[in-house]
Amino acid sequence: MAVLIAVEIFINIRLYLGTDVLPIRLVTATALMAIARKVIVLDLDKTSAEYVFAIAAVTLALGVTHWLISKKA
Repeated sequence: MAVLIAVEIFINIRLYLGTDVLPIRLVTATALMAIARKVIVLDLDKTSAEYVFAIAAVTLALGVTHWLISKKA
């Protein structure tokens, strides 16, 4: 997953430098992949409930943002 996230970030940088337009849809997809990786490696025995709820809120917010951006395009 870390390699995929690095590749996505590289693509983001290349697109930004090539067109001077920030690809928001790709950025939100990369952020979703990063938060998904965080959820996969999360150790629930050592994690507080507040942290889990915060991760869930971030995931939900990024999902809704990506959905709205995709729906508009």
